[in-house]
Amino acid sequence: MSKESQKIKPPYDDMFSGVIGQEYQMLKLICPLATEMSRLVGQAVSEYSKINNRPLTVFELGGGTGITTLSVLLANKDLTIVSVDNEPTMQCQAQRSLNDWVAEGRLSFLAKDALTALKAVESDSLDLVVSAYTVHNFQKSYRKQVHQEIFRVLKKGGQFINGDRYALDDISVHTDMIQQEVAHYFKVLTKLNKLDVLEHWIIHLFNDESENHVMRETITLQQLKSIGFVDIALSDRQEVNALVTADKA
Repeated sequence: MSKESQKIKPPYDDMFSGVIGQEYQMLKLICPLATEMSRLVGQAVSEYSKINNRPLTVFELGGGTGITTLSVLLANKDLTIVSVDNEPTMQCQAQRSLNDWVAEGRLSFLAKDALTALKAVESDSLDLVVSAYTVHNFQKSYRKQVHQEIFRVLKKGGQFINGDRYALDDISVHTDMIQQEVAHYFKVLTKLNKLDVLEHWIIHLFNDESENHVMRETITLQQLKSIGFVDIALSDRQEVNALVTADKA
């Protein structure tokens, strides 16, 4: 096979362009804690807004179908947000459902991957970079670059807010939770006869848990600290999910 004909796998999970992207609403059924992370991100934005009482500029990584985007928009009527996603299947859903905010000038969409989008942003220009259930999809080397770029683009006093899958340091406990998660996938999706969706989510989960992707809690927080973030906090741990906030001093 020639190099030209080989498909180069991107450093993030691109499965959302297929069945998963089309059936992403199933996430609310099979993994309700994912949508809870979106709610917590919006809550964290609201808390930041109360302390920093001014119009805010927000950059969202992996906007998907707009669940987190909406949560952020509702957190503060004076903020504007750029929602980034490289999967048109999902971003088109967000554009349809959030069109009113686009018309108001509070929301715009950018069809790029996270790292490319961040590299095009001016240094020290954003109040918040937010995300939910996206960063864990990145390969570790790509994720580190994303974290570095987030730090660069934030203003002093800016904050990174991420509701995501932060794997437990105790691998045995973490594995038990993943097994329970898989069992729940089977229970919900076989009952709905969504075997194609079940297949793709299981494959995606294997990707999440692979050594070059898994976002282990302590290692990840240490990486943020080494980059320069301060006041790093992990809260609201719910099974393998948690909210992380980190500030730029």
